[in-house]
Amino acid sequence: MSPDSLITHFVGASALVLVAAHAAGWLARRLKQPYIVGQLSAGIALGPSLLGSLAPEAYATLFPAAIGPALTGFAQLALVVFLFAVGYELDLKILGDRARTSLTVALASFVVPMAVGCGGALLFREQLHELGMPRDPSPAMVVFAGIALSITAVPVLTAIVRENELSRSVPGVVAVSAAGVLDAVCWTVLAGALMDGGGDGAALDWPWRVVLAVGFVTVMVLAARPLLRRLLWRTRLEPSLRLALLIGFALGSAWVTHSLGLHVIFGALLAGVVVPREEGGTLDPDLLRPLHDVSSLLLPFFFVVSGQSVALNSMDGTGWAVLLAVTVLAVVTKIGSGTLAARLGGLDRHEARTVGVLLSARGLTELIALDAGL
Repeated sequence: MSPDSLITHFVGASALVLVAAHAAGWLARRLKQPYIVGQLSAGIALGPSLLGSLAPEAYATLFPAAIGPALTGFAQLALVVFLFAVGYELDLKILGDRARTSLTVALASFVVPMAVGCGGALLFREQLHELGMPRDPSPAMVVFAGIALSITAVPVLTAIVRENELSRSVPGVVAVSAAGVLDAVCWTVLAGALMDGGGDGAALDWPWRVVLAVGFVTVMVLAARPLLRRLLWRTRLEPSLRLALLIGFALGSAWVTHSLGLHVIFGALLAGVVVPREEGGTLDPDLLRPLHDVSSLLLPFFFVVSGQSVALNSMDGTGWAVLLAVTVLAVVTKIGSGTLAARLGGLDRHEARTVGVLLSARGLTELIALDAGL
């Protein structure tokens, strides 16, 4: 494919991705679902499972293999911006008076699904081997199976809480704060699994990567954070220039973690966490608003790239059985553990059940973790 033809296909595919994803998001909101749910659905619909099955020639024309790297590049850029904003917004001070209950819920909703996921990977290794998993999975693979069941999609959960006016309710506060703690734990464990698993062409053994990763985190917290505070608070940079510099900072951090054998997601999250808030501890709206706008605009590229990996029409009976079992386990363990922990924390039956259901929110964060593991 010539460069001109490649550009033409990429521009056309981008137009379809943006229009379809945001139209689906608008429709989801009309159906009282989070906007991001519609975007997720559109991304999978544009993949081989639906569009590729119903109109294979159109699918091959719209998404030729040659534009795959360009779509992936846009998807990674969207991830970095999105997770940079997530890290910037992360605030465990929201725990407040419900700190003990939230921590208990977070711990339970991590340990139970983690144990079930890891146990399932070992118990059903023969069935998983038929789907392409090694007969003797490595510790990293087993841990990843647990993470896949444990993680909660904080952006989806937050959207549900906000759109259903639960932000000031006890279940809303407990669920959001517990999910924040849970996310931090899951990303840390996933980072350890990726360190152990390494990556294609990794130049360093995992102990060296761990040492370098710890050193990088230390430098970011002890050196980068004070420098950013001085830059953001003591100078009067234009909002557009400040946004560009911080996104560049996030991209650089993502590049470092990727070079260490981790995924770009960890560098982006870390960059967001170390960026200081305003002097009163509040978020800077002039920074947060454009971050949300940019990530919302570009995230459909990630959904489409993820959707290319979802080929439901190629699964056999074993694949469907495993998919059903994993889905049931993921929902039951998350809702059950979250509900029981919230109940033990003093919430009534309805409030506890609400917390459990909210913590079972999946979607974008789950896809990001799956993409890193893949």
